[in-house]
Amino acid sequence: MNPKSILHWKPEYTFIAVLAFVVAMALHPEWLSTDVIVSAARLSTFKTMLISIVLETIPFLLLGVAVSSLMHVYIPEAWIRRLIPKNPLLGIVTASLLGILFPVCECGLIPVVRRLMAKGMPLYAGVVFMLSGPVVNPVVYSATYVAFRSRQEMVYARMGLAVAVALAIGLIVYFVVKRNPIRESRESMRVTFNVLRTPSRTSKFNEAMQHAGSEFFDMGKYLIVGSILAALIQTFVPRSELLAIGQGAYTSHLFMMGFAYILSLCSTSDAFVASSFLGTFSASSLLTFMVFGPMIDMKGTLMLLSVFKAKFVVLIIALVAILVPLGSLLVGTFIW
Repeated sequence: MNPKSILHWKPEYTFIAVLAFVVAMALHPEWLSTDVIVSAARLSTFKTMLISIVLETIPFLLLGVAVSSLMHVYIPEAWIRRLIPKNPLLGIVTASLLGILFPVCECGLIPVVRRLMAKGMPLYAGVVFMLSGPVVNPVVYSATYVAFRSRQEMVYARMGLAVAVALAIGLIVYFVVKRNPIRESRESMRVTFNVLRTPSRTSKFNEAMQHAGSEFFDMGKYLIVGSILAALIQTFVPRSELLAIGQGAYTSHLFMMGFAYILSLCSTSDAFVASSFLGTFSASSLLTFMVFGPMIDMKGTLMLLSVFKAKFVVLIIALVAILVPLGSLLVGTFIW
């Protein structure tokens, strides 16, 4: 293979290769049914876990992208901006709860926050909305509730910790960040152009459906790859090793943060992946996974770098990486 083609290898190629491999193994399980590589029983366990995770997750992913797209198209950003009080403390608290009223997934939230800040929303409020919005929205609440039917305290712990971390980071940004960290761009011109346009109801609906379809397929590949990795870990990694990592006071949180960062799952689906680790990983580490991932992941980091200066992005990532596991450990001492 040409070295240049390796450098330009796209994630879609990996997704197609992994999907083709899984389909081939599902159609011809005898290819790997040897004790040397993998037993038929393990392969059956892997397929069962993979299918169960995907089937449980897809309805909430569909609902999430549909609601997000409709809100993106039909709700004027001026409405959101007007809801933020002038008082900094009230503004931070209000911004942390905006996700309940405006459920936009994390992929679409960063561009929305950028436009809002270009129109006058304070930086600290935008950061709080960006961090808490993907977790506190009603679709994510419902998905988490279904995924943790037997452990409903996880639902409230997830929502509470996300709000607490977002509030803390918002206060730090308000007191520490004095310079504008937004990259210079032509965003304001695009915002003005979009405001002047008055598309018809039909074109708005078509735009919402196109946005939903694009989001679903974009998130779908992360969901499939994430589900495959979760099922592989649960099936092929010895339970004793998983317990050693998962029950560790600190190793479990570090593992889950790295896992969440790499998987880049949508917040409407990560609860089902987390619930598949119940019994092997501590509840507080699963909480870390479900709060850290929606706030900071690989694709989110790239989007943040396109909006904010690198120094500010590093600050946000560092704060999230410190406060989320600390908060999870603190919650764990009181609940579990």
